[in-house]
Amino acid sequence: MIEPNLESLRTFLHLLAAAVWVGGQIVLGGLVPRVRKTNPEALKAIANGFARVAWPAFGVTVITGMWNILDIDVSAMDSSYHVTLGIKIVVVMLAGFAAAAHANTKSKLVLALGGAIGLLASLAALYLGVLLSSAS
Repeated sequence: MIEPNLESLRTFLHLLAAAVWVGGQIVLGGLVPRVRKTNPEALKAIANGFARVAWPAFGVTVITGMWNILDIDVSAMDSSYHVTLGIKIVVVMLAGFAAAAHANTKSKLVLALGGAIGLLASLAALYLGVLLSSAS
């Protein structure tokens, strides 16, 4: 058996938290239209329940992402790695800001845009992470 180490633990935590954050958004995207039609008063409770799990997961993803950066010799990476990493950082920030706007508004427009941008930015960050992991 391959011996577990701190790097494998960090990667596991990062992927688990990203799966909760992104996967939860996808699941909610599928549930919300149906719940809105059948039991609209339940939406707030569902959103609050998701937030109790999703925001800590987002925090773990950000912390382990910073840990990843500190553990990799980025000076040995070429400029395309740095550009991709910079884009990923911006996209993660966009995902967080959009999701926060979505969670803290009464505006239907901000609710819709925040949710859509938050999910798309989260998916983009996930893909950029795959690109970065294949280069390191």
